[in-house]
Amino acid sequence: MDTMLAFYTFSIWDLLMIPGLLLGLYAQFKLRSVYGRYLEVGAESRLSGADAARRILDSSGLRQMPIHETPGQLSDHYDPIKKALFLSSDNFHGRSLSALGVAAHEAGHALQHKAAYAPLNLRMAMVPVVNIASTGAMTAFFIGMLLMSMQAVSPKMGSTIMGIGIGLFAIMTFFQLVTLPVEFDASRRAKVELLRLGLISQRESGAVTKVLGAAAMTYVAAMVASALELLRLVMIARGMSRDDRA
Repeated sequence: MDTMLAFYTFSIWDLLMIPGLLLGLYAQFKLRSVYGRYLEVGAESRLSGADAARRILDSSGLRQMPIHETPGQLSDHYDPIKKALFLSSDNFHGRSLSALGVAAHEAGHALQHKAAYAPLNLRMAMVPVVNIASTGAMTAFFIGMLLMSMQAVSPKMGSTIMGIGIGLFAIMTFFQLVTLPVEFDASRRAKVELLRLGLISQRESGAVTKVLGAAAMTYVAAMVASALELLRLVMIARGMSRDDRA
């Protein structure tokens, strides 16, 4: 096999990374722009994000669930193992529409957990496997590619190792896909609860929707980038296998 041709093909398929990269950058810019804008707009209820999350949890029978402050910006998350909410300082103490929207979104994950929401359960079950896949996917792929290009061993072995890497990366891509309904549903629950409990007014719901929509776009961008990267790996492997048979 012509080693130079293999790496020339690799550079061509690298172009598939560009759309995902650009979409990811745009999604991050959009989130910080929208979040920052409504971080300056106080909620009419004058509640903090922690207060809003507490009321949502309490109204759903989750009075014992703790809400902790965590360092960083937009580091907010729900931990299904500890069964606790973690809100960044801006959203824990902040009384803005952004703070209420993000805090309610994380509370939405807790409501999903209580309701045994199937996509959340699947996502939780996949976490240990994804942790292994994220460590081994690219390592296996590049080891297989190196073996095929150097012809150090049987090309079939190199191809098999590349296939393992692709399979592991496919698991990661599927995980990103499963994440989408989990995040969109948490935002839906957040908006319903904020309005139902009177934590925001109808006038404020549009702003909260924008904040949650911008956050959701980051997950869409991550899924698209992962899918394009998976396609890139598949095309590289196919190209190397075809060159090896030539």
